[in-house]
Amino acid sequence: MECARYFCRECVTEHDDRLICAACLAKTGQVASTRQRGFPLLWRGLQFAVGVALICFFFHLAAVLLMKIPSAFHEGTLWKTKG
Repeated sequence: MECARYFCRECVTEHDDRLICAACLAKTGQVASTRQRGFPLLWRGLQFAVGVALICFFFHLAAVLLMKIPSAFHEGTLWKTKG
């Protein structure tokens, strides 16, 4: 528990896979509510934009690498011997 005091089973509750007393649970609720202040929607939008940019970058990189493959490879004439 957070406070390291002894409580009976009826006085504690399970929260986030740990036993916690009512006072510590109230503190946890206060901390969680203060963390949500700021610009969470802006932060999520920025994360989404960076994710889309990374995906586009890797697809572009894959396209550039595929364009470097000679056309003879696609036609199957690269492996035939000239003679």
